[in-house]
Amino acid sequence: MKAINQLKTFQRILDEYPAETPLSKFLPGFYRQNKQMGSTDRRIAGRLIYNYFRLGRALPDLPVDDRLFIAEFLCNSQLNSFLQHFKPEWAACVGFDIDEKLEMVKTAYFGFKLDDIFLWTGQLSAGINKNAFLRSFFVQPDLFIRVYKGFEPQVKIALTAAEVVFKDEGNGCLSLPNGTRLEALIANPHSYEVQDLSSQRTAEYFKPEKWESWWDACAASGGKSLLLHDMEPTVKLVVSDIRESILANLDERFQQAGLTKYQKKLLDLTQNNDLILHDYAFDGIILDAPCTGSGTWGRTPEMISQFDIHKIEFFQRLQQSIARNVVKHLKPGKPLIYITCSVFKAENEDVVNFIVKELGLKLEKQTVLKGYENKADTMFVARLVRI
Repeated sequence: MKAINQLKTFQRILDEYPAETPLSKFLPGFYRQNKQMGSTDRRIAGRLIYNYFRLGRALPDLPVDDRLFIAEFLCNSQLNSFLQHFKPEWAACVGFDIDEKLEMVKTAYFGFKLDDIFLWTGQLSAGINKNAFLRSFFVQPDLFIRVYKGFEPQVKIALTAAEVVFKDEGNGCLSLPNGTRLEALIANPHSYEVQDLSSQRTAEYFKPEKWESWWDACAASGGKSLLLHDMEPTVKLVVSDIRESILANLDERFQQAGLTKYQKKLLDLTQNNDLILHDYAFDGIILDAPCTGSGTWGRTPEMISQFDIHKIEFFQRLQQSIARNVVKHLKPGKPLIYITCSVFKAENEDVVNFIVKELGLKLEKQTVLKGYENKADTMFVARLVRI
């Protein structure tokens, strides 16, 4: 009976869920409207709906319930009562490795193809292992934090005392199980930042020097700026974004981190901002460009079924337009750090080629940060220098 009620709740969530809305924003509202749901009910409901979307575009004509059972089988490695109730023959095999489980699904459903989960593998950046990338959609990414210098012992003691299993990824980065309630475990909220592993690793491309002037052009809530400041606190920082509300979030985040000296500008970087930035010349520019976000869909699998391939071309044009308007404020011999959280070549290598050929910068290094190998986001980063 419990499993049947869980299925009914899942069906209600799916029926009420409005496309183009992140699940992370929709579910809290759904739970508030259904206060009878306890913490266990909410946890199971969340697992079911997220796992359902992890099946992506595969088997679109199959009934919703069947698609859910397949997703539960592929996404779980431990026995659960839901799968045991509806698919006991699969529940007994839930601990099999993913390749064995995929073969079982193919045997039961002849139309199933791994490539159908994510239909755009022909558009992937060079170096991405297609099979490993596709299989990663069945794995919940980890939660990553960056611990500020001097606080690592304190944070590790708190996590150990709470019996939270964590891994030290180096350079102050810790990985933890997704859903870990850090605010309830770590007394000092200013001792760490939540930030994905791949996002943290983009900092290896910054290489700031003392007293330089840097511009975080699409700063959002300031994660890259905080990395930069942590590496070199003397940097004179300008941050900008087109969204006033997110710059307000940046202010709050900077205040908590103790970053108080910076300039903030509300800018539309698709427009010419020479009148505002006419006297600015930067020693480094971080361009964490707006993109499809396809490298983060392991965290937001609902985006797979909502995606339209034409969005790739839209974002590529946007990225090129922004790059054209920011590089002219870069000093000769100084770096532009181009970053996306996309897996698509058109947003990554192709935009870098545009920056090199059309804007005259020299490419020093570029790489795909293969988060799918580490239960993290997949990102792209390039370091280019203005000649």
